[in-house]
Amino acid sequence: MTKTIKTPSLLDAVIPVVVLIAMLAASVQLFHDNSSSGPNQIALLLAAMVAAIIALKNGHQWMDIEKGIVKGISISLGAVLILLAVGALIGTWLLAGTVPSLIYFGLKLLSPNIFYSATCLICALVSLSIGSSWTTAATIGVALMGVANGLGLNPAITAGAVVSGAYFGDKISPLSETTNLAPAVAGSELFAHIRHMMWTTVPSFVLALLIFLGFGMGIKGEASTARIDAILTGLNGTFDISVWHLVPLALLLVMAMRKMPAFPAVFIGALFGGLWALLFQQPLIHKLAGGTDLVSSLKLIWSTLFDGVKINTGNETLDSLLSGGGMASMLNTVWLIMCAMSFGAVMERTGLLRRLIQGLLGAAKSAGSLVAATIATCIGTNILTADQYMAIVMPGRMFKEEFENRHLASVNLSRALEDGGTITSPLVPWNTCGAYMHSVLLVSPADYFIYAFFNLINPVLAVVYAYLGVKILRLSPPAEGSAQ
Repeated sequence: MTKTIKTPSLLDAVIPVVVLIAMLAASVQLFHDNSSSGPNQIALLLAAMVAAIIALKNGHQWMDIEKGIVKGISISLGAVLILLAVGALIGTWLLAGTVPSLIYFGLKLLSPNIFYSATCLICALVSLSIGSSWTTAATIGVALMGVANGLGLNPAITAGAVVSGAYFGDKISPLSETTNLAPAVAGSELFAHIRHMMWTTVPSFVLALLIFLGFGMGIKGEASTARIDAILTGLNGTFDISVWHLVPLALLLVMAMRKMPAFPAVFIGALFGGLWALLFQQPLIHKLAGGTDLVSSLKLIWSTLFDGVKINTGNETLDSLLSGGGMASMLNTVWLIMCAMSFGAVMERTGLLRRLIQGLLGAAKSAGSLVAATIATCIGTNILTADQYMAIVMPGRMFKEEFENRHLASVNLSRALEDGGTITSPLVPWNTCGAYMHSVLLVSPADYFIYAFFNLINPVLAVVYAYLGVKILRLSPPAEGSAQ
């Protein structure tokens, strides 16, 4: 006898979300910056279990719920492979001098009267090259905050410039976790997603740069650049710095423009970075490998692919900037993605998500209002759940079917997830990203909020685009009578 499945009530749908919000808030409160290294995953799994219990009460079978979880996790497996390749690429690009050269040339752009705009641009270049807003803020961002203090400049504006630049690079870099997660959830292809984001991201960044340039006009005096000089000296003393070391980046960009699938493109970029390191960074490789023979060098590059690289220059800031990468560095993110996808899958499979968003979908009559509702939901999720991954996964799962039903291309959804989810996370003080930025920049999000111009402009511009129908890609509906 088949058991009747009850339609979930609004209370049924709200309870798991309330449990998740409470647990994530407790996670941030108790574990602070370490909340995403385990506590958030436990919160997600426990909330998923609460949702499963409610589903069982409504007549669902555990095997069906489990199938939903497996399917939800399987959706993210493409992103998981890319993330592992990204970890390998970051490691070899650090060793090859690609990332150090980008940082070196970026720091050379500093000038007192364009300090704010240069700060934004430098952070954008670094974040674009490594795909991490957090690492950028904790290294170059900290150094630039020190320069700002030496000049007597506004720390809140400087922090806003750091956050704007860091999240621009994080948002469009193929090395970024969120840039890979959004298309995985929405069902779009990575490089197609990045190309579609350019229409809202680049104009927003240009506007932010112009505003920062306006703030910096009229500033006089010379910066106390001791920390920057120390970084430049350390880079020159550790690596062979040259424009030729940007070749691995150029190769990756060429592969992306030729629309090569992301996983092989990134992994080829990682292998090429290892080869480039072997050719041009031999003194550093010999020092790290503890030998000058070929076997020792190959062993070091091999270990860099899976375990990253650790540089010791004696400068703590520089060591933090130049160490990292490796596939192992991505395992915590993979764990978080799997737990988040599990929670979203239970909510979706059992009809709880559908019940939760019926009101939103009813109010979203046009494509513009649907995109606006998606962005608003991402921002709300950042505020309520205090986690940017949830701000991508939950709205993505909630709105994916509706975008398909309205014959809107999946890149519209993945772009909206980033326009609303990724870049608003550091603006919320209790969000893990906001708390992290506060801890490294020593400026509260409540203070730099109004100066994070890129993060504020981008969601607004995305909504304007949506209502005007600018770059909203539609799919041709199936012909009447054709197979569905």
